Amino acid sequence: MSLKHAILAMLSALVLHAAPAAAQDPPLRVVASFSILADLASQIGGDRVTVQSLVGRDADAHVYEPRPADVVAVANAHLLLTNGLGFEGWMDRLVESSAFKGRWVVAAADIKPLQSGSDDDPHAWQDPRIVIRYVNRISATLAALRPADAALFAVNAERYRRQLLALDADIRRAVESLPPARRRFVTSHDAFGYFARAYGFTILAPQGWSTDDEASAKDVAALIRQLRDGQVHGVFIENITDPRLVQQIAAEGGARVGGRLYSDALAQPGAPAGTYLGMMRHNLDTLMAALLAP
Repeated sequence: MSLKHAILAMLSALVLHAAPAAAQDPPLRVVASFSILADLASQIGGDRVTVQSLVGRDADAHVYEPRPADVVAVANAHLLLTNGLGFEGWMDRLVESSAFKGRWVVAAADIKPLQSGSDDDPHAWQDPRIVIRYVNRISATLAALRPADAALFAVNAERYRRQLLALDADIRRAVESLPPARRRFVTSHDAFGYFARAYGFTILAPQGWSTDDEASAKDVAALIRQLRDGQVHGVFIENITDPRLVQQIAAEGGARVGGRLYSDALAQPGAPAGTYLGMMRHNLDTLMAALLAP
């Protein structure tokens, strides 16, 4: 057994034999800005946290309008998790309104983002290796807030890091079977840039990094031309956006929609894309089936 595995085994034993008094502490109240961060917090925190997502599953965080109930949730939270990089443009006002006094963690705070001019691409979670850094930040903060449960958080985080590395390896193996010429696809908005950079894809979209961006007639026409010329091999709708524009682009370009990708929100609980790991595997399977099709 390696030293690392021996340490993890020791931590697991400590978790199983934790003092009853520590186990009776009430769970930490965690509020996450959107469902993907909520899932990460749940995976790491286990039953020692209660997690609420402000933006629901299958919902669009770009255009979200906070509700009065959100003010109460943030005010009562021990930990607030946000992505950063401009993703939650409404968050500063919400925090100010709530007089939040807990710990605020920006998961992507140490990420060097993809940029266009002065604008940052916020969708860093589309690269599982970057999500490892999210996990590290979340687990360290939970441990600081609840030292009695630090061993549990460490074990959960290490297990999840291994799952993320396995996911990354599986994506790389799958993409090796895909000719480079077929690694070009269209989605509703430009949410897959980090995925594209990590795995060698080119992503085209009528809308920019935010679903609030207007799709120009010029950009739509260019996408249709590329589809007609055979330069793009897949068209996909997203779970958070109105599919009609992409469906129109596919129809006029002589292509068929290859399926639904999950970009900025998870599916409902129990669905294949209902967790972050499930979402990424669903997206991979959907992409490969469409891009390998004749």
